[in-house]
Amino acid sequence: MLTFEASYTRLPEMLWSTCQPTPVKTPKLIAFNTELAVRLGGDEPPDEATLAGWFSGNQPPPGAEPVALAYAGHQFGNFVPQLGDGRAVLLGEVVDPQGQRVDVQLKGSGRTPYSRGGDGRAPLGPVLREYLVSEAMAAMGVPTTRAMAAVTTGERVVRQLAEPGAVLTRVAASHIRVGTFQFAALHQDHAALKALADHVIERHYPEVAGAKSPYLALFEAVLKRQARLVAKWMGVGFIHGVMNTDNMSIAGETLDYGPCAFMEQFDSQKAYSSVDTGKRYAFSNQPVIAQWNLARFAECLLPLLDGDQETRVEQATASLRRFNDTFDLAWARISADKLGLAEESEQAAQMMAALEAQMQQGRMDMTATFDALTQLARQPDDERRQALLVLTTTPEALAPWIDEWQHQQQASQSEERWQAMRHANPVIIPRNHRVQEVIDAAYDGDFAPFHKLLGAVVQPFEASTEARRLAAPASDSEQVLRTFCGT
Repeated sequence: MLTFEASYTRLPEMLWSTCQPTPVKTPKLIAFNTELAVRLGGDEPPDEATLAGWFSGNQPPPGAEPVALAYAGHQFGNFVPQLGDGRAVLLGEVVDPQGQRVDVQLKGSGRTPYSRGGDGRAPLGPVLREYLVSEAMAAMGVPTTRAMAAVTTGERVVRQLAEPGAVLTRVAASHIRVGTFQFAALHQDHAALKALADHVIERHYPEVAGAKSPYLALFEAVLKRQARLVAKWMGVGFIHGVMNTDNMSIAGETLDYGPCAFMEQFDSQKAYSSVDTGKRYAFSNQPVIAQWNLARFAECLLPLLDGDQETRVEQATASLRRFNDTFDLAWARISADKLGLAEESEQAAQMMAALEAQMQQGRMDMTATFDALTQLARQPDDERRQALLVLTTTPEALAPWIDEWQHQQQASQSEERWQAMRHANPVIIPRNHRVQEVIDAAYDGDFAPFHKLLGAVVQPFEASTEARRLAAPASDSEQVLRTFCGT
C-alpha cells in the first residue's frame, strides 16, 4: 500500500536500534485514516484484518524495517540522559507524491532497547485521545503529527488498573526532537552531531544549506517554526501538558499529546496534566518554555558553529533573543484573525489582551466566547450581542470592550476578514469531557461515540446541530480537571 524507505538508518547507529514490534493477541481495527493514506500515495486500503495486522505490529507492512530511536531530554527541567522510543517503533519513511518525506510510527507496539523496564504498551484511552486531538489540530490548521490508524490488541495493559491495550499509528514530518540532539551532544560525538544536523537540514530546512553559517541558520529556522507553532496552540486554547525537550519536534510539529487538553473556562495559568503539579507547562507559560527548550537546542549546536566558544555563545544568544519578536508577530496576526480586525492592525494584540482579562475575570469559556464573537461580527444585532454577554459573570465590564471592538472591527469589515475570523475560531474542539465520554464508552466496547466525535472535530468550523451539541461546555458535574499520560 505504501512504499517505505529508511534514510534515518544511514545516520550513526548510536541514534537508533533495530527493533521488531511485539505481536499482540487479537488485533482489531478501530479506525483507519484512508484520506491520509491516499494523500501519502497509498492505493485503496486492504481489508480490516490486514490493516489490523499491519498496524498492530503483528505483521508490519511490506517493506517496513522497524527501528527504535534514541534520544535524551529535559523532563520538567531535569535532564535524563537516556530516553528513546520506549514503546514505539519507526516502520519507515514514505515520500508522498509532492516529494515530502514523512515517518510512519507504531506507538504502543511493545518493548524496545529504550523501554527502561516498561512494558512498551499503550492503554486504549491515550490512543483515542491522541487520534482525536491530533486530527482536530490538523483540521484547525495547527502543524501536528497525524493519526493513520488505531487498533485494539485484545490484551490488558496494567497502569493504576488493568486497561484495554491499543496501538496508534502516527505520521510525522519526522520524529527528530531537541532531545535527539541532546543525546548526540551528550556523547560528544562530533561526527554524529554533524551528521544529524546535516540530515535535518536536508530533510526539513534545505533553504539554509547554502547559508554562511548553516547550523546557526538551522537554529534560527527551528526557532521561527516553534514560535509560530506555540502561537497557533494558544490561538485555539491548546495546552500541551508535557513540553519536555524530548517532546519538541525539530520539524515544528505538535508531538506527543499525552496529558494534553484544551482550555475551557479561561485561566492564563491553567494546567490539566496530572504530572505538572508545579504548572511549569501552564497555558501562558508555553512561549517561555519553548524558548527555554530552544536554548537547550542551541547548546547542542555550539560545537558546529563558527568561531571560538565565546563567539559561538554570542551568536546563539543573539538568535535566541529573537524568539519573543517572532512569537509576538505571530500572536498579533492570530489576534487580528480571531478578532476579525485588519491583518496589520496595531490594536489587535492590545484588544486580545483586554479580552483575555475579561474572560478570566468573567469566567468565560474560551471557545464559546470566540464563536459568539464570530457570530456577532457576521450579524451585529442585539440577540447576538446578548449571546456573548451571557457567557460572562461580569457583563457590565465586558460591554465597553464589545463597543470598542465593534468600532475597530467594522472599520476592517469584509467577507475576506470574516472568513479569516471564522477559520481562526473553531465551533468545536475536542472538549475534555467529550473525550472522556468517548474513552469510557470504548472501555465498554462501544466505539460509536468515538467515530461521532471524530467526525465533528475534523470539521471544526461547521456549525451543524450535532457539532453545536458536542461543542457545548461541560457542566459542573462533567468537568475534567486532570488529564493523564498513559505511559
